[in-house]
Amino acid sequence: MSFPFFYIEDYRTTQNQIELDEDTSRHIVQVLRMKKGEQLILTDGKGNLLTTTIADDHKKHCTVQVIDSRFTPHASRKISIAISLLKNTSRFEWFLEKATEIGVNEIIPLICKRTEKQKFRSDRMKSILISAMLQSQQVWLPLLHEPIGFELLLRQQEIVQTPGKFIAHCMEDEVKSQLTDQPINESTIILIGPEGDFAKEEVGFAMQNNFKPVTLGGTRLRTETAGITAAVLLRHV
Repeated sequence: MSFPFFYIEDYRTTQNQIELDEDTSRHIVQVLRMKKGEQLILTDGKGNLLTTTIADDHKKHCTVQVIDSRFTPHASRKISIAISLLKNTSRFEWFLEKATEIGVNEIIPLICKRTEKQKFRSDRMKSILISAMLQSQQVWLPLLHEPIGFELLLRQQEIVQTPGKFIAHCMEDEVKSQLTDQPINESTIILIGPEGDFAKEEVGFAMQNNFKPVTLGGTRLRTETAGITAAVLLRHV
């Protein structure tokens, strides 16, 4: 895509003209100095890719004309990563950025027994996802959930019905399989624990709920690194 690429919150397929929000308008008109008649690309993060031309280059209410729209279906394999919040927020934000670039479908912030920090700024986290989606020129924005307790997540009906369920932990006295040796289903979720790893009872509860214990390799990984490693393995192996 050679044209500037932007995100819009909502798009209806019947729309021929779209008024962009103030921040996007300002960036297009004042920062990029784009003028009426120039082209740019929009996506709503739900598979729609729009080629547009600027109809009104107002710095606060830029309006574009849709000249072409295309829909890209989501990848057939759904990958969900439930990962503990981190004490160092920047590391969690790094995970969000890279997971988006890789193409993870769903991110679930987890609150485990050893999770040290539970503060979560949804607006900032979503903006990171949007930036990563645009930077990697994708048209699907990962679904980002609000933080949820470990046991509460595992009891949710959607999770119960997910065919591929894994938990990555560091306990040496438990039998684990290589994630790369596991069959990958059309819908898969993997649990990634906090800096201090999952508590033993959490691993036991997950196994009681049909989660398979797995290892991501021969080294002990930070939480955010484990999340990215799992994302790569599930998406590309």
